[in-house]
Amino acid sequence: MTVFESVVHVERPVAELFAFLSDMNNHQQLMPPHIQNWRSTADEISFSIQNMANLRLVVDHRIENTEISITTVDQPPFKVNFKWLLAQEAGYTSVQYTITAELNMMMKMFASGPLQKLADHETTALAALFS
Repeated sequence: MTVFESVVHVERPVAELFAFLSDMNNHQQLMPPHIQNWRSTADEISFSIQNMANLRLVVDHRIENTEISITTVDQPPFKVNFKWLLAQEAGYTSVQYTITAELNMMMKMFASGPLQKLADHETTALAALFS
């Protein structure tokens, strides 16, 4: 498994960030511009990545104010999971976003850069939304 992580500190209560991230409809605001054909409900999203793949993701589980785990449905090009971990600190919330992907060597060369950029983009967008 290959792991991509990004961490930000947001000066908002953990409950506010958890409520936002728990609703998959809100995740479109965190996505980069090359995401197309977005469809979402509170628990599921589907979209296409320009010139790459179609993905359908569903919330696997939520632990209130702590964790949101998201997994792929159907047959993605490779197995991938997404996890948001939140922790209330003194005056801010620490948000860690982790993408875990099962990549063979060839896919690792092709997908590592874009997956790390995705993790960084989503956490940066989250921090910007709540600043």
